[in-house]
Amino acid sequence: MSEQRPADEHVEPSEQKQPHEGEAEALDSETEGEDTIASEATEESAGITELERKLTILAHELAQEKEKGLRIAADAENVKRRATLEAEKARNFAIEKFAGELLSVIDNLERALQSIDKNDAAQATIAEGIEMTHKSFLSTIEKFGMEVIDPQGQPFNPQHHEAMGMQEHAELPPNTVLYVMQKGYLLNGRLLRPAMVMVTRAAATE
Repeated sequence: MSEQRPADEHVEPSEQKQPHEGEAEALDSETEGEDTIASEATEESAGITELERKLTILAHELAQEKEKGLRIAADAENVKRRATLEAEKARNFAIEKFAGELLSVIDNLERALQSIDKNDAAQATIAEGIEMTHKSFLSTIEKFGMEVIDPQGQPFNPQHHEAMGMQEHAELPPNTVLYVMQKGYLLNGRLLRPAMVMVTRAAATE
């Protein structure tokens, strides 16, 4: 029989069971692997956070650039609109000034036609030439947006007519243009010169 050691007998450290060398290396390797995975996970998380931060900054910068682009486009459109309006105003002003100078010529032609005795053969020939010139003038100014205001027999319109006087008339209703003393003109819908007219009024009752 083998000799039994007493239960309280001290066991030397050298006699305790030590882990095998291969097992120790495996444990160390496993621990290092876990540390590496944890480190990589931390780095990956930090990288994702940094990417999210950069994406947020880029999105903000993109929104600012988009807003800036819209503002520039709106400013350009406003400049274009103002330039178009200014060009249109300059064009209309130039035509208006030119048209105003033509009115005196047309008025003189009409006065000449009124003063000619068409029963006189010699004057009738002159009247024919003046009338052709007058029609040519009217045709030309119409191409540039001018319209004649000749309201005889029409209701008085204070926006286009200038009353030079009033006259009683039994047949026509009050505020009717009895006759035109001088024709008026519109230029592109705007009043160039009002028509000078005589207007009817109600006859006095006895």
